[in-house]
Amino acid sequence: MRVVRFVSPATGHSALGVDDGEVITELSGLTGVAGLLRLSLAEVRERCAAADGPRHETAKVRLLPPVDGRMEVWAAGVTYERSRDARKLESEQAADVYELVYDAERPELFFKSAAWRVTGDGESVAIRADSAVDVPEPELGLVLNRHAEIVGYTVVNDMSSRTIEGENPLYLPQAKVYLGGCGVGPAIRPAWEVADPYALAIELVIRRDGEAAWSGTASTAQLHRKLDELVAYLFRADEFPDGVVLATGTCLVPDLPFTLRPGDEIAITIAEVGTLTASVVEGKDRLSWLAAAADDPARRVPGLP
Repeated sequence: MRVVRFVSPATGHSALGVDDGEVITELSGLTGVAGLLRLSLAEVRERCAAADGPRHETAKVRLLPPVDGRMEVWAAGVTYERSRDARKLESEQAADVYELVYDAERPELFFKSAAWRVTGDGESVAIRADSAVDVPEPELGLVLNRHAEIVGYTVVNDMSSRTIEGENPLYLPQAKVYLGGCGVGPAIRPAWEVADPYALAIELVIRRDGEAAWSGTASTAQLHRKLDELVAYLFRADEFPDGVVLATGTCLVPDLPFTLRPGDEIAITIAEVGTLTASVVEGKDRLSWLAAAADDPARRVPGLP
């Protein structure tokens, strides 16, 4: 089972439901993920089990990113050894910063995206026009309710400008936070259906002109931090009344000088969670539709090279 946000064929508006792979059953009284994440984990589980709203064929609905309302996306950095090594390589002038944060008691956490800026499965992500080296970062996303409970898991593409962050670690917000810089989806896999979140295979494939330009595999078993630890720090001095998605860091980083190009296709698969796909565009103009789509999901534009 997975929890999905989608365009209702009946109304044309955003709806929320549970998907068994063939049929999506709407969750009555809930139109978005934010409403669900105001509930406790026990209540979420009960609502999903009791879904009895209108039913739709899965193959005939259009999925939306599983973030909405006042939800935010946050991310953790340097939580895998590979991420630490890649950051040190790209930032020779401040390499020790990444070594220190990898072993520090306090993890690195940063704001990634507001809900309306997030793109979903089959849509586009962007590379910055002022960056020479840009890469996707495949990450397990924790879907957290307002009570700091892990309700489920999703796939996050934490797009990153290695050029900008490499110039100075203080440029991290510009390297990470921009229009088209965050993909989430395609759905939420309930936490109670994932036996061991530390044993999930992760695969990244980047296709160019129909062929694999880069691919790699890893596992959440390589995660240097505990999930509960990351959650505790995120909620230590903040609140998320509509819930939040926390990306837990990456362990798949293409070697320099590899960079994404417009037209590339990205596929991130996390076992038991799902596959998130996206096409690559350059610059914010190609994602200008996101603002209008925040209130009208029918205006979402599928990703095109």
